[in-house]
Amino acid sequence: MTAGPHPRSAQAEKASSAIGDKILAVLALFTIEHPEWTVEAAADELGVSVSTSYRYFKALTKAGLVCPASRATYTLGPAIIQMDRQIQLCDPMLSAARGVMQDLIGYAAEGSTILLCRAFRDRVMCLHQVAGPGPQAPLLHERGRVMPPFRAAVSKVILAHLPTRTLKSLFALEAREIEAAGLGRNWDEFRRKLADIRRAGFCVTTGDIDASRIGVAAPIFSKEGAILGSIAFITSAERGYEMLANRLTPLTIAGAREIEQAMWRRETSAEPRPARRRAAS
Repeated sequence: MTAGPHPRSAQAEKASSAIGDKILAVLALFTIEHPEWTVEAAADELGVSVSTSYRYFKALTKAGLVCPASRATYTLGPAIIQMDRQIQLCDPMLSAARGVMQDLIGYAAEGSTILLCRAFRDRVMCLHQVAGPGPQAPLLHERGRVMPPFRAAVSKVILAHLPTRTLKSLFALEAREIEAAGLGRNWDEFRRKLADIRRAGFCVTTGDIDASRIGVAAPIFSKEGAILGSIAFITSAERGYEMLANRLTPLTIAGAREIEQAMWRRETSAEPRPARRRAAS
């Protein structure tokens, strides 16, 4: 007879998981709007005791994820920079996309930018951008900035491929924002508009976030078909909406497929080969 898990062990594992969640919640407190925190302020925000908050900060400081900014406050630590460097060097989608993006920017008009974005929780984050020649107006979709999924082609083309369960949750929470973005006044309309984007295989928007700019985006998928991110041309819409969309759409789609193929080749080459059997003597 096989013994079941010890009740105390299961309880300890649950408690350990809860502590881990709280420590991650401490990291989530650090934002551009609030880059420094005291142990006491974090304790108040998270609803824990000051002594518990201190233990969390001590663990994060030891890992280099936060560090003292003054005698009383903490900010994000050097381990974050180390992780960012690793992303820049090792991220599969970014590694596959760099060369493709450099090639694609040669087809764009002056002042254009190509963005690579990643699905991030229920939001979208710019992972990398390549600017073409000519004057560049500032982009709100800058690297590392988390954006809502309802505006701009780079976001909408990712949104359209999220699981239905996730979309229903988003609609329940963000119905007003979805309607304001022109994506539907009710669930059925929202679902139909996203289905149209999925069938098309791309998304084109103008002035959604950056005024007078057109975005042409295509989705990027994993080998298993899960949505990973998107790639997009961002350029001035003053040159003619339809002309730009017709010219840039096939280039964008081809770039997305090329990135996927590069990632899949890398995955295949990284798979361990089966051991050869020794020949019988």
